Amino acid sequence: MSIFDVLILIGGLCLFLFGMNIMGQALERRAGGKLQTILGKLTTGKIAGLLTGLGVTSVIQSSSATTVMVVGFVNSGLMTLKQAINVIMGANIGTTVTAWILSLGGISSDNVFVQLLKPMSFTPVLALVGIIFYMFCKSDKKKDTGMILLGFATLMFGMDSMTESVSGLADVPQFRDMFIMFQNPILGVLAGAILTAIIQSSSASVGILQALAVTGQVTFGAAIPIIMGQNIGTCITAILSSFGTNKNAKRAALVHLSFNVIGTIIWLSVFSLVKFIAAPVLFDQAANQAGIAVAHSSFNILCTCLLLPMSGLLEKLAYKLVPETKQPDEIAELDERLLATPAVALERCHVLAMEMAECAVQSLKDGIRCLTDYSADLVKAVKENEEKTDHYEDVIGTYLVKLSTNQISKRDSAEAAKILNVIGDFERISDHGLNLTESAQELHDKNLSLSSAARKELRILTAAVEEIMELAVKAFADSDVQAAADIEPLEHIIDRLKEILRSHHILRLQQGECGIETGFVWSDLLINLERTSDHCSNVAACVMEAASKHMNMHEGIRLLKSESDTYGEKCRAYAEKYLDGVRG
Repeated sequence: MSIFDVLILIGGLCLFLFGMNIMGQALERRAGGKLQTILGKLTTGKIAGLLTGLGVTSVIQSSSATTVMVVGFVNSGLMTLKQAINVIMGANIGTTVTAWILSLGGISSDNVFVQLLKPMSFTPVLALVGIIFYMFCKSDKKKDTGMILLGFATLMFGMDSMTESVSGLADVPQFRDMFIMFQNPILGVLAGAILTAIIQSSSASVGILQALAVTGQVTFGAAIPIIMGQNIGTCITAILSSFGTNKNAKRAALVHLSFNVIGTIIWLSVFSLVKFIAAPVLFDQAANQAGIAVAHSSFNILCTCLLLPMSGLLEKLAYKLVPETKQPDEIAELDERLLATPAVALERCHVLAMEMAECAVQSLKDGIRCLTDYSADLVKAVKENEEKTDHYEDVIGTYLVKLSTNQISKRDSAEAAKILNVIGDFERISDHGLNLTESAQELHDKNLSLSSAARKELRILTAAVEEIMELAVKAFADSDVQAAADIEPLEHIIDRLKEILRSHHILRLQQGECGIETGFVWSDLLINLERTSDHCSNVAACVMEAASKHMNMHEGIRLLKSESDTYGEKCRAYAEKYLDGVRG
């Protein structure tokens, strides 16, 4: 083997790993929109979880990526540890698909149709289609499809280069001696584990083993322990991913490790026993690419058949290794591991934004209560909720900015922009709640009181504001266009209500029924309540924009006002409900 063969081997390995990486990333983006649906249908049943893990990993071609996602899901509360165990087992089987695809390169026949099955026969065509999709299509989905095809083509060209470069090793005695050494099962397991831990992909390390198999020096007796070790080495990605997570996420990563370690110990013992007692001829035969794929699949299926019925014991073991403590865990609100699956990350952002919305609405409602039933506890509650909403906005906003820097679809980008806009409005609503408590505190500290007429008017205005907030939360939570459409006429009525109450206040001042200081407080109350309705209108605009795909935030609202008969009807209904009580 010359220096040029070594260079070709290095180049082929780099192309192989790069192709596998970009293909996996594109597959994740392409399938990401459906992952949340798959997880939504996931049950606690063992078979359902197993098939979910198998299916997802078969699609994205990486058990490491699936397990890292599972760790993120558990950390974010989207999946229980019991569900995660079954998914992880399925992922181990799903990752064997790659080896079967790579084994097609070993097909040898003079038949034209059989030759067409070899990847190197159809890979150039896939590369051509891929580059056309990637360079000339504007659709994100088509670009990702092109990236998948280009990644696969790069992977297969790298595999072919590696195979060609190592063919000369068949005549190198040192190479043959190395694989004779690996027939020691312990050394084979260590070699497989170390190689896979370095490149962090069992699919890639199996592919490298398949490339070396063309030399004829890799026997089944050496290959099988290496394959077992590769399953242990691939756990390093999930273990590293679990740093900084909550206890359940750490347990999920340890389940992945313990599953592979226990499976390897048991089946390696069986392998060693069979080799010692029976010494089958198969173990001394040279392994080919298809044989390695069979061994890889068989080992993972056997491990799953052995340990799936004992998944409960694996869960107990995880709790033993990571015990509960008296101090509760700090649960990560948004896990960066979910950034690899934008659809799931956005769903988690939506859930957190809903928590923020409820917190903001409660802050304003408590601020309203302070005006008639002032207490230090209410003021404290409003301040705490306002601080929470500030924290929510910071966490969600930072996370969405990170998500937007990734290559995500236009649909996901629009959803991220919607959430980013909405959380700003909810944060301002909580600020107005705090402003109301400051007004209430001023009334309390200065021993001021509103007139009976002002208190009646305030009840009407705050009832309208509370209704519009409930509509805004409903519209955002369910993407409810009807609820969003109901907000604008109510916001219009609240604007009119504010002007009427301002006029009434001036009249009371002129008649000496209201003091100057109380008047300033009254003006602040009207401003804060009216602006709260403006922010609810902004939320409605965002929901309607997302539903109608308008680029202009308020275009849908303007069309609603000018063209919809329902708008006028709603205005009249809200006017009868809220304006009639303050007129006259």
